[in-house]
Amino acid sequence: MQKKYLIKKNIDYRKVYNSGISLTNRYVVIFVSKNNQSNKRFGFSVSKKIGKAVKRNYIRRRLKEICRLNENWFQNGYDYIFIARKGIDEVSYNILVGSLEKLVYRISKLISGKFKT
Repeated sequence: MQKKYLIKKNIDYRKVYNSGISLTNRYVVIFVSKNNQSNKRFGFSVSKKIGKAVKRNYIRRRLKEICRLNENWFQNGYDYIFIARKGIDEVSYNILVGSLEKLVYRISKLISGKFKT
């Protein structure tokens, strides 16, 4: 995933947490907020409760790859933050893809109603 699509600064994360909407499933929490830019941006957060650094980075890489391969799921002009939940490390890649697809579909319907321009 290219750097221009990543959220790096704490202030940007806080803005999404405070002004955005969220949905959750068994493995991931997703926060979405309008970003007043022409592209979509992604942020990934994996807690130390999940495991040590190797496991956390593995999960982060999986989430980034799912987002990179399925960019068409996400709308331009929004920031998306994914927070991994406990148990995500025990699930297979295909189940995680299906789970994220359903979650992103639900959040897209929500943001089309809430953030109308």
